[in-house]
Amino acid sequence: MQSVLAPFSTSISELKRNFSAVIKQADDEAVAILNHNRPEAYLLSAKHYEQLLSYLEDLEDEKLVRERANGKFIEVNLDDL
Repeated sequence: MQSVLAPFSTSISELKRNFSAVIKQADDEAVAILNHNRPEAYLLSAKHYEQLLSYLEDLEDEKLVRERANGKFIEVNLDDL
């Protein structure tokens, strides 16, 4: 059985019938959209999605810093730039 990775879930049919109510009930949490009792998609608020993207960007930046930390460094004078 596939895990539901959200605190709330609803069926596709219920989402079609009551989209506004589902959004309101979920508040700022993810909602699993179920099709035949299996997660088909996840619905996120715009705020939650933006936070997720920001977090992913931070992780990518951290990865670059770690990769470059042991690299070859070139000494430069700021006045020469």
